[in-house]
Amino acid sequence: MKRPEATAHKATAIRKQRNILFAKFPPGQVPEASDFLGRLEDLEVERREQQRALGVAYDLRRHCLQELEGTLEDQGYHLDNTLMSKMMRALIYYVEETQLHNLETPERPLKRSQSEAYTHAWERHPHGDHDDTPPEWREYK
Repeated sequence: MKRPEATAHKATAIRKQRNILFAKFPPGQVPEASDFLGRLEDLEVERREQQRALGVAYDLRRHCLQELEGTLEDQGYHLDNTLMSKMMRALIYYVEETQLHNLETPERPLKRSQSEAYTHAWERHPHGDHDDTPPEWREYK
């Protein structure tokens, strides 16, 4: 995944906290995976052995969940493949990829003011009394 270059006005971190769920078999994956991911820079790892999960916290500009889980799978770890886990994983991948893509787009103001569009329309509109209603209908009681 392509990372946007950090600029002066975009230097704030985009902090993410996620869970990486592991399959039941083989047992003992959580401590090993925790040690493996603990070696990566700018990544906080918390073991949750009761849930067969790792809690990870990272800056989206440095890491993403798809990258972390892909690295674990490349190392031979087995992630949880229940339908709910797959759906959550796909949603998170999509959201993080979209956020990274949006960081690459240049900032451009759409309008200088909210009423600018109405101001221009009013300037082009002919002014004065242009009511085509007959005077006797306007004063109808």
